[in-house]
Parts: sequence; C-alpha cells; structure tokens
Amino acid sequence: MRSFGYHLQRAGRKFAGMRSGLRSDPATWTDERHKDGLAGEEQAIAYLKTKGWHVVAHRFRVGRAEIDLVARRGRLVAFVEVKVRRGEGFGKPFEAVTGQKRREMVKVARGWIDRHGQPGDIYRFDCIGLQNNKLEHLEDAFRPGWR
Repeated sequence: MRSFGYHLQRAGRKFAGMRSGLRSDPATWTDERHKDGLAGEEQAIAYLKTKGWHVVAHRFRVGRAEIDLVARRGRLVAFVEVKVRRGEGFGKPFEAVTGQKRREMVKVARGWIDRHGQPGDIYRFDCIGLQNNKLEHLEDAFRPGWR
C-alpha cells in the first residue's frame, strides 16, 4: 500500500527535464478561462521555484487525465493541481478540486510514478489556488488510499 510518508519499494528510473503537456498553441486559444489557467500555472511554477522546488512536469497526462504540475524537492514529489478564480461567483479555488478530480490526479500520479519514480521517493498531493491576485498553497491537500 502506497501513501504519503511511505517510500516506493521498486527499481526507479531517471526522470527527464520538464516537458509541457500543452497540445495546442496558447496563442490560438479563444477561451479566456484557458488562458487564465495557463497564466495561473506559470505563476505557480514561479512560486514553487522560489520555495526550492524543481518542476519536472507541466500538464503531465495519462490518457485524457492530467496533473497540472509535478514538482520535486529532494526525495519529496508533489503532484499539484492549480485552480484560478477571477472572483467568488463560483466559489473558492480549492472547492473545484472534487472527488472525481482527486481520483483523476491519483490515476495520473500512478502513471508518473511508474515512469519516473525513484526508490525512496515520498509523494503528496498539493493544490495551489489563485484568486484576486492572491496565491494560496495547500500542502498535502488530500491523501489517497493507494490500492
């Protein structure tokens, strides 16, 4: 059983440098929400770097599911969901990380771990919310029941 605080007990592989999972040119996007989301992810990357994290993947995908950021600081790997809200009409950013989204994040995290995980790595799930130009980082936002 794997969860936060447990070390992965298997042969690891080297991980590649950060590669974006963007599938189209953002300059062609017409939906402002997508542009806001990408800008929020870029802000989150800059923030994480100031905190000593190395972002190793941006929009990492397994099938149609994705995780916005995968960041590493030593042996700790954080799978990060970034949520941006322009106002409070649709609630707070963290409220958008539903049970379905958490399950999707776990699925994608398993894919990343299978490809890039290293022996001794410790994993957690974080959320970064941006609202009204304020960034909030919720560390260890949830703990999945690894099966």
